[in-house]
Amino acid sequence: MLHFSKYQGLGNDFLMVDARRALPDEAPFALTPARIQRLCDRRFGIGGDGVILALTPEAQGDVRMRIFNADGSEPEMCGNGIRCLARFLADSDGDQPGRRWQIETLAGIIVPELLDDGLIRVDMGRPYLEPATVPTTLATGPAGLPQGSLTVDGTSFEVAAAGMGNPHVVIPVADVESIDLQRLGAALEVHPAFPARTNVHFVQMLAPDHLRMRVWERGAGPTLACGTGACATLVACRLLGLSADQARVELPGGPLTIEWNGDPDSSVWMSGPAEAVFDGMVTPELWGEGPAQEEHVAALPASQPSSTDTIDCATACVNGCLRPEHCPSAEARARAMALLQNTSLDGLVTMASESLEARTRARFSREL
Repeated sequence: MLHFSKYQGLGNDFLMVDARRALPDEAPFALTPARIQRLCDRRFGIGGDGVILALTPEAQGDVRMRIFNADGSEPEMCGNGIRCLARFLADSDGDQPGRRWQIETLAGIIVPELLDDGLIRVDMGRPYLEPATVPTTLATGPAGLPQGSLTVDGTSFEVAAAGMGNPHVVIPVADVESIDLQRLGAALEVHPAFPARTNVHFVQMLAPDHLRMRVWERGAGPTLACGTGACATLVACRLLGLSADQARVELPGGPLTIEWNGDPDSSVWMSGPAEAVFDGMVTPELWGEGPAQEEHVAALPASQPSSTDTIDCATACVNGCLRPEHCPSAEARARAMALLQNTSLDGLVTMASESLEARTRARFSREL
């Protein structure tokens, strides 16, 4: 069974999975692109912009985060996602305002903090302004970040690029509502100037401290919000002389407060909400059958691996252990079997229900 909680930050919604105490061959580790796509499908699955795993840390962090887009791809980081993860951790562990987490991501250590008003403030780290670190083939311009003119679908734009551990292109426009986001966002995402593809943001300056933007997320398409995108947009607009050090950034799902003093070595700060939506369990039919299962079977190796090969037991051993004499998951499997043999079905359901109930009580006590 895959237990999950759904959280949203300004309408950017994620399926949260606590895998900090999961065994190596349990469901969270068997996520494949096909399964993620199925989970995130808003008609045939649960629905979400992505899936986030809370994992045991590999270095000096408190927890490790992996995030997957709705198309199954894995981005480096997500600002709304990390706020949702912080709220999920606080709800799960009973943490109070003032709690800070050192979260390991593919973009480095990111540090969110739970505030008294329920918002999450995140030290997003310094922006990446060198073309190779974004990455982009745009050259560094007079404003001190990658700049240039790009033409897509017969339309030319003056753009700027910035990285927040993931790539972003920012396009100032007079009216964001007039932009054909579906057409232009899709074209800019895969523009050759961005070898790793890019997130796309059109921004309108309402005032130096008030920006309005629309988002096309790499691997997800139009979304209601993008935290790293709001940060990259403020950075670009600040360097272009269009915004102040701090601004209210309006996204379709609501506002974020972004701060950056213009120093390339200084952190960007993001403050915004994250809220629980519901908890649940994935049914066996959705999780264990259909295209995802067929993908695993098709991916089985043609021959037995040697004792020195590394195998991902969660995917390679779907039809049985390929190395029974030297199984890397034997100890974990033995613990799992002992739990199953010594616990009734009612007991397992009770364990799951108590976990969900504890998280729900933590939310209610916080709101009282």
